[in-house]
Amino acid sequence: MAGYRRRRRAQDTDYWPGFVDAMATLLLVIIFLLSIFMLAQFFLSQQLSGRDTVLNRLNAQISELTELLALERASNSELEDTIAGLQSSLSSATDERDRLLGLLDTQSGAVDAAGGRAAQLENLLDDEKQVSRRALAQVELLNQQISALRRQLAAANAALEASEAKESESQAKIASLGKRLNAALVQRVQELSRYRSDFFGRLREILSQRSDIRVVGDRFVFQSEVLFDSGSEEINPAGQGELDKLAEAILELSRQIPEEINWVLRVDGHTDARPLSGTGRLRNNWELSAARAISVVRYLIDKGVDPKRLVAAGFGEFQPLEDGDTPETNAKNRRIELKLTER
Repeated sequence: MAGYRRRRRAQDTDYWPGFVDAMATLLLVIIFLLSIFMLAQFFLSQQLSGRDTVLNRLNAQISELTELLALERASNSELEDTIAGLQSSLSSATDERDRLLGLLDTQSGAVDAAGGRAAQLENLLDDEKQVSRRALAQVELLNQQISALRRQLAAANAALEASEAKESESQAKIASLGKRLNAALVQRVQELSRYRSDFFGRLREILSQRSDIRVVGDRFVFQSEVLFDSGSEEINPAGQGELDKLAEAILELSRQIPEEINWVLRVDGHTDARPLSGTGRLRNNWELSAARAISVVRYLIDKGVDPKRLVAAGFGEFQPLEDGDTPETNAKNRRIELKLTER
């Protein structure tokens, strides 16, 4: 009887609490991943918004100058059309004047040839004189019109020259603006490069005793083993000591860089190409690299670094320093990179 009761209790075991725990754990993992994604989106949107603001301001200035130049060119086109019309009218008036002068010369010749027959042709000559007077009046009128057209043509030419001079001035202003913008950008880059050099020099001084922390190009590189245990995104005690030195250097640098330089320190996480087991909280190398970069950023913020000066990014195994699958190559590719740049 007692054995039967024990078997009865074993058959009535309740699996529901275990199922609820598993679902709660899965929900927490999903919430954490969503938090990481939202944080990465926030930092990326902040970085892009700053660049978009500068580009929109420059584009607005260039658009305004382009519109002014287009208006000047339209005005030049209208003046050229006016000049062409005046020249055509002047040519027509000149042709008409020449025709009347030719007619007058013909009639005068006819009058001279008929001198011996003056009595017979007296009435005809009166008509010819009237025609001559009318022709002379028309010629005088045409001369006046030609003079007026020439004055208008001179005024139009003067307006065209003034418009061309103004257009040249506008183009010179655009070129000058471009040169000033380029000079300002070059100056910003040079200033940031100088502070980057000072920053890296300071890091070399305080971290010179470690061979696994080095400078590669324009980046300062920590091997992952300096900061993290294998497969973990939690900063180990030794890594916290190194990041304390880094935070001190960043705070010292932030007091030296002028406010108008919109700089950020980008923290990039990288892994080797070996895949994760997939049984832990992080499913792949991309998540591990992003989680490690975010851990470094959070630690620096806790040490007093301004959050708006920090950016976290994860690259997984897709940006290796060296190709290969040897232990030495994998160790070099597992790293955290720091890059001082402009937002």
